[in-house]
Amino acid sequence: MTTTPKILWTGRVLSALPVLMLLMSAGMKIAAVQPVVEAFTGQFGYPASTILPIGILELFGVVVYLVPRTAVLGAVLLTGYLGGAIATHVRVGDLFVGPLVLGLLIWAGLYLRDERVRSLMPLRKPAA
Repeated sequence: MTTTPKILWTGRVLSALPVLMLLMSAGMKIAAVQPVVEAFTGQFGYPASTILPIGILELFGVVVYLVPRTAVLGAVLLTGYLGGAIATHVRVGDLFVGPLVLGLLIWAGLYLRDERVRSLMPLRKPAA
């Protein structure tokens, strides 16, 4: 698959959706917005002292993902981060669809934006 402008822009849009969500999430953690602190400490059972480092790690992953040269590393870091979010939601009996969809969008956007990723994971037609 060659990178046409249409494929490239589709990849950029698919990448922008999780980036915007994760930036908002990281910002709320870093700013210690009260409902976020309450959810982390009450519902999820994390100590309040972990909210800031988690927000910083989330922001770091997004920044690494946004730089084209390090986007694959960023996708790997964010996949790990979202895996932890999924585990947290499963542990408390919550739906984990949100973090799962964000992870899928991260990789789908990168797949469409980066020819190197497509060469590593080609989608092939079945043999005739």
